[in-house]
Amino acid sequence: MDSYLSALMSGGDFAQHFTEDVLWTTIESGEQIVGREAVRNFIGSMHTTLFDAHPVLKDLVVGEGLVAGEFDFVGTNTGDYEGVAATGQELRIPYVVFYDVTESGISALRAYLPITKIMAVFRAT
Repeated sequence: MDSYLSALMSGGDFAQHFTEDVLWTTIESGEQIVGREAVRNFIGSMHTTLFDAHPVLKDLVVGEGLVAGEFDFVGTNTGDYEGVAATGQELRIPYVVFYDVTESGISALRAYLPITKIMAVFRAT
């Protein structure tokens, strides 16, 4: 997890720590994304396309096959979203991710991520 988190927070190749069939679930919406490339692209777009953002780790709990991370999503809205222009608004929003970890890597991420609140920056004036 240390190597994954280091890569995630520095813009490195965090996806190398995923299994091929990794499953991302956004708990708020129920949206699911399957596969290393698709999950990497989703996370990457949140950090570099829609926002100039990075996660700030606040706490980490490690158990047998399960890791829970508490983060802040910190950044500036720099990209357009579904035809709505970027606002340039800065944000800092707390979220939690539960990771299922196997010998092969991270097989699932369940994100308690307030997408509704994050996407509200696109409607900001």
